[in-house]
Amino acid sequence: MKVLVVGNGGREHALAWKLLQSPQVESCICIPGNGGTAGLKGCQNIAVSVDDFDSIARIAQERGIDLVVVGPEFPLSVGITDRLQRDKIKVFGPTQAGAQIEASKSWAKALMEEAGVPTAKSATFTEAEAAKTYIAQQGAPIVVKADGLAAGKGVIVAATVEEAQAAIDTLFREGFTKLIVEEYLLGEEVSVLALTDGFTVRSLLPAQDHKRIGEGDTGSNTGGMGAYAPAPIATPELMQQIEQDILKPTVEALRRRGIDYRGVLYAGLMISPQGEPKVLEFNCRFGDPETQAILPLLETPLDELLFACTEQRLADFPPLRWKAGSAVCVVMASAGYPGAYEKGIAIAGIDKAEASGAIVFHAGTKLQNRQLVTDGGRVLGVTATGDTFADAIDRVYQAVDCIEFAGKYYRRDIGYRVRK
Repeated sequence: MKVLVVGNGGREHALAWKLLQSPQVESCICIPGNGGTAGLKGCQNIAVSVDDFDSIARIAQERGIDLVVVGPEFPLSVGITDRLQRDKIKVFGPTQAGAQIEASKSWAKALMEEAGVPTAKSATFTEAEAAKTYIAQQGAPIVVKADGLAAGKGVIVAATVEEAQAAIDTLFREGFTKLIVEEYLLGEEVSVLALTDGFTVRSLLPAQDHKRIGEGDTGSNTGGMGAYAPAPIATPELMQQIEQDILKPTVEALRRRGIDYRGVLYAGLMISPQGEPKVLEFNCRFGDPETQAILPLLETPLDELLFACTEQRLADFPPLRWKAGSAVCVVMASAGYPGAYEKGIAIAGIDKAEASGAIVFHAGTKLQNRQLVTDGGRVLGVTATGDTFADAIDRVYQAVDCIEFAGKYYRRDIGYRVRK
């Protein structure tokens, strides 16, 4: 079997790494891939843009690709699945219609209302003054969200009315034409990544992401500074409730709209102090960095699971198998992220980190004259597993300390809620 992974981040490195562990997978192509996928045995990078769908289709046909797995939200939102399916290429990832669940927060809110899915009260605005008036009426804290894709950085949690109103101006100035203003929910966040074939839903292990740049969950939102799994707050009983009250009704609502959704349905949830889940957002793809914490614990061959989704056989698929223990991923970022940062900085020590037992997933890296250098804001995702969270946390930070590049930044408190 030959697979093709679309994307160049840590999530895509983790997907390729896991797919190549299957005895059925002979080889993997990553488009465009990164410095880490370039070093995977059985993996080849091809430097094609993720939105060059004609080239991706041609490569898939010429190379006899059996399955295309789409990592990022952007190509899904502009129709990569629709384009490849026209050439009878098997794709894991929703169509453009289904990807609206992430590409438009207002569309997702309307779908949730239709499905009876619990979520925060919100209002949608296309004019700044109307949004500011609404914020003044509602008070703070309050949340302002860009309606479109923003690489995980389009959400501003405002502590004051003035801060929220300033966020309105900022997001409109950045080019967003529609904003959501949403009530602030108290509680603890959890990410539930579920796989679906459009009828059946199978949840992966729950994870918890650390979105803020600063320790203690302070500062700007990022694409994610670390994650751990399985998140203890999502008990088996709560996971059952999430499937029944959130995931299944959402898939049913998509189907009622005539949308054939085969891929990841990722629910970003807030669990209230009373233990009740509400949806903060839906995403149409694997989470990053949650994937880097979840896949090292998965024993079921990933290719078999993804094929079952694309062929609508998930109802008959056996229960997923998981390794015992815990996994923690720490993101190492460039100085200045999530703002401006330099590229092309030499990276050293990855071999030493991997020799300690960690898995180093590359995100923003590339090979330049045989030297691995930085090529993005989030550079590496270092993952370690352990019998307990304390074990995994100790191991991951030992590995992080082995890696050097000028200006490296990482949070030292990933997993602080579960370290005991």
